[in-house]
Amino acid sequence: MKNIGLISGVVALSVAFAAPAYAQSSGQLLKGGAIGGAGGAVAGAVIPGISTGEGALLGAGAGVAVTALTKNKKYYRDNRGRKYYINKRGYRVYK
Repeated sequence: MKNIGLISGVVALSVAFAAPAYAQSSGQLLKGGAIGGAGGAVAGAVIPGISTGEGALLGAGAGVAVTALTKNKKYYRDNRGRKYYINKRGYRVYK
């Protein structure tokens, strides 16, 4: 089990360093990691064989990964009814 905790920690750090490539803010990544860590700690307390700390590490790694990989885009509609979102350069990207 110690190897799984170490691997999840390394995955969480690698995703955190790759976060600027996904254009996510660090606040969103920290929030995802905290929510995942809290859920993992609860799961570690309930599931036999996994300690609370290991569950928190696994949950935090999963929370950071899910937050970094999901793209939060707010869609708008133009005057013709087509959906689009604004990318980081300010251009419209149609769906």
